[in-house]
Amino acid sequence: MWLNTTSSPFLLTGFPGMEKAHHWISVPLLVVYISILLGNGTLVFLIRNDHNLHEPMYYFLAMLATTDLGVTLTTMPTVLGVLWLNRREIVHGACFAQAYFIHTLSIVESGVLLAMAYDRFIAIRNPLRYTSILTNTSVIKIGIGVLTRAGLSIMPIIIRLHWFPYCQSHVLSHAFCLHQDVIKLACADITFNRLYPVVAVFSMVLLDFFIIFFSYILILKTVMGIASGEERAKALNTCVSHICCILVFYVTVVGLTFIHRFGKHAPQMVHITMSYIHFLFPPFMNPVIYSIKTKQIQSGIIRLFSLSQTRA
Repeated sequence: MWLNTTSSPFLLTGFPGMEKAHHWISVPLLVVYISILLGNGTLVFLIRNDHNLHEPMYYFLAMLATTDLGVTLTTMPTVLGVLWLNRREIVHGACFAQAYFIHTLSIVESGVLLAMAYDRFIAIRNPLRYTSILTNTSVIKIGIGVLTRAGLSIMPIIIRLHWFPYCQSHVLSHAFCLHQDVIKLACADITFNRLYPVVAVFSMVLLDFFIIFFSYILILKTVMGIASGEERAKALNTCVSHICCILVFYVTVVGLTFIHRFGKHAPQMVHITMSYIHFLFPPFMNPVIYSIKTKQIQSGIIRLFSLSQTRA
């Protein structure tokens, strides 16, 4: 008979077997966290304050940057708490809330990338109607739709976590709470919580990817029909940053899914490393990609620093 330890807090895990090196491991992670906060924070600030960037494309980019900030701010406190202070305990309510925001924001990111693909699709396929289709109101509605879809889709499995008794070992395998980790500790029928993410959530992200892929086939078809080589290159160049962000996000999703599905016998360190890559690499790379590939963002950053120096 199992001992009911439902009221006992969960225990987060840093890097098993490397506890003595936690302080050293925290240094590169802290650098990455700060880079993510500065990079995405700068993008949001720039798009909000620079009137030259008040266009649908950049509004969607601000949504992407805000989502990346949300993921980072959700995971950073517990990760650094474990690595710096060995603060492993986390109460159930806080754990479930963290899992909800982590998974919700992952779906939001997929939805924002889809919205950005729609923006590029309209801009290239129907440029004369671009401003009339993607008005500020339309952009707001799309943003609310993306957020609502993500929040409601994750809610059923997170709510059920509150109902389960937890009488297995309450040690989680990461320094943050994930739904798939928590349900392993439940002493109840978790069939719904195992199937729902695969059927509903993963299918949703997969559908986003296929719609994005199909939209770019149509975009490419349109671009190839442009007579001027210079105009073709200009049209494609507006898509390069978005394509890079898509690859960064979906490659890490596929890698993490592959490890969880087929890497059951892989060392725990592999699972942990892939999780950090999935949650840190896209937020780190997105502002870098747009800063390098988008001239308007480069110009905005130069104007921002020039203004700062003038005021100083």
